[in-house]
Amino acid sequence: MSAAPETAEKAPIVLTKKTIVLIFSALMAAMFLATLDQTIVSTAMPTIVGELDGVEHQAWLVTIYLLAMTIVMPLYGKFGDMWGRKVIFLIAIAIFVVGSFGSGMSQNFWELIAWRGFQGLGGGGLMILSQAIIADIIPASERGKYMGPLGGLFAISSVLGPVLGGFFTQHMDWRWCFWINVPIGIVAFFIALFALKLPSHRSDKKVDVLGIIFMVAATSQLILVTSWGGHDYDWNSPTIISLIIGTVAAALIFVYVESKVSNPIIPIFLFKNKTFVLSTSIGLLLGLGMFSAMAFLPTFMQMASGTDVTGSGLLMLPMMAGVMLTSIVSGFIVSKTGKYKIYPLFGTLIAGLALAWMTTLTADTSMVLIGCMIFAMGFGLGLVMQIIVLVIQNSVAPELVGTATSTNNYFREIGASVGTALFGSIFTSRLADKVGEAMSQAPGGAAAAGGATTDSLTPESVSSLPGPIHDLVVNAYAEALAPAFWYRVPVFLVAFVLAWFLPQLKLSDVAGMVARGEAVYGDDMGGPTRGVVGTSPASPTADGHSLQRSSTVTADDGCERDRSLERGTLQQVSSHEPGSDPGKDQYRLR
Repeated sequence: MSAAPETAEKAPIVLTKKTIVLIFSALMAAMFLATLDQTIVSTAMPTIVGELDGVEHQAWLVTIYLLAMTIVMPLYGKFGDMWGRKVIFLIAIAIFVVGSFGSGMSQNFWELIAWRGFQGLGGGGLMILSQAIIADIIPASERGKYMGPLGGLFAISSVLGPVLGGFFTQHMDWRWCFWINVPIGIVAFFIALFALKLPSHRSDKKVDVLGIIFMVAATSQLILVTSWGGHDYDWNSPTIISLIIGTVAAALIFVYVESKVSNPIIPIFLFKNKTFVLSTSIGLLLGLGMFSAMAFLPTFMQMASGTDVTGSGLLMLPMMAGVMLTSIVSGFIVSKTGKYKIYPLFGTLIAGLALAWMTTLTADTSMVLIGCMIFAMGFGLGLVMQIIVLVIQNSVAPELVGTATSTNNYFREIGASVGTALFGSIFTSRLADKVGEAMSQAPGGAAAAGGATTDSLTPESVSSLPGPIHDLVVNAYAEALAPAFWYRVPVFLVAFVLAWFLPQLKLSDVAGMVARGEAVYGDDMGGPTRGVVGTSPASPTADGHSLQRSSTVTADDGCERDRSLERGTLQQVSSHEPGSDPGKDQYRLR
């Protein structure tokens, strides 16, 4: 290969407004797929497991997807940083689409579980790579107004998922809960294929195989502990105790391996970065408090209102409205002012107060008042969720954006898994006691309720109970659920305290690819010299634009950015200079 073609091949990409809009459209479609699939199965699950004879093992339908998605998150982040994100992103979409089609075609329960796990391997990549690619093409100073709509998209899919799942199950076929992903995924794939202008890399670094093995071992066992504990097995059973011991052992070995290898999956030095540690901790606490608290509220609302499964998702519309409002508005304000610290502070405080308000729930609480409660919860969460991702991405070197983003999401999923398990155990044990008390107080005893137990209670069965017994059961649900929210309130208070210590760093005004010298801005974005210090001989870009081949670089080991560090200009060495290799792009720091 001659020198000229190689130079053209390596020429930086030109980022224009049109390019960014096209890329963002592909990312929105991919994120919609990943977030919708986490909730669409919930309302269809009774029909699915009943038809495929999997009632006894139905928890696996959720567990396997969560497990697969969680264990691959750090891998997608790391590999994207090493080799570039476009090809990996396309692979993630393809895996997700194939897994969705296979899930819909499944003829027995365990075949569905296998395809569902395969689908999760793609779903984890869709979420991580979408957030990382946004950091590649949009500077932190402008990223808030793009990440706000992503937060709104998450809220929409959280509500739309159960509604669509119920609609497909009642009016079409539950298999459409999976097949709906196929046409959307194909569109997202081709948009990404043609519009996603991202560079690929060649990395000579070794893949951290040992780190991957022990991370998968620790994560898998932890997910199984949180999924099985208190449900399939008692917490003190040999199976759960063995899994807990295995989780701790694998986690300790993983930390040791990561401290020794040259190219770790999760670099230990990231945890020397104050902003990264605080933001990741807040993300973990959000998962711990948010998902666990919201997992059981829809069931109570169905019990209290008698709403069917198709319409149950509509009861969560106020939360969606709250998240959308604050995530979009705060994103635009952060982009305009460059100040972000106040939003995690107010967000965690409001969410904690909303949870405390939910402890007042009773069987007589109106749906309007419950709607106000969950709107307040969504209002608080919208101020935190996307801002935390932005803060983390801004605090690390551009070369570590994918790794840092995936690590944050990884810990948030771990928090969600652990929190849901612990909250579920507290709620379930309280519910069994309260329903037992209610049955003993019922006229005619438990026989009048048809022998109802916590295992057999459904919204439909509760709505068919005689008036006095119906009120007793709904009240028992409220008395079990509402006080359990107090266990989540301290979680948000700790997150509030951590938010106090978040440093207010200046938001970078250069996109990740520009900072790494892989791209320049087009004329409608400020031109090739935006974010560039100094000049050097011009060379053509991939689409013919003239480019000053110099980039601002900062002495940075991946830890928190210090804006006072000295900077220099990275200038391309002429192929005619003595000692240069005409077949390679070479640079000198001035």
